[in-house]
Amino acid sequence: VQLQAYGGGLVQAGGYLRLSCVDSRRTFSNNGVGWFRQAPGKEREFVAAVAWRGGTTIYADPVKGRFTISRDVAKNTVYLQLDSLKPEDTAVYFCAAARSSAATRDVFGYRYWGQGTQVTVSS
Repeated sequence: VQLQAYGGGLVQAGGYLRLSCVDSRRTFSNNGVGWFRQAPGKEREFVAAVAWRGGTTIYADPVKGRFTISRDVAKNTVYLQLDSLKPEDTAVYFCAAARSSAATRDVFGYRYWGQGTQVTVSS
């Protein structure tokens, strides 16, 4: 698995972005895929995850109703739609492939990590 995350940027509060995570080696078929974020001085935290098979999704409470995770099987890509952004959403966002096929909140349940993409939300 080789992951590439992109799509971050600078937006105003209330704005939106769409992050993409591509598996260039096309091995997502056996992995859950998650998004995490890390703000300066804080620990990496779970944002959302999707099971590649079946598409079951889970979300962290702070982003429920605002963020949407989805996958495009044909493109081997996972997306994270960020709507109604808040300044507290500012962080580096990482995508990761899980050790199992399930969607999981556990950071230790992920084996492969992509490089981060910076999301900055101004007030």
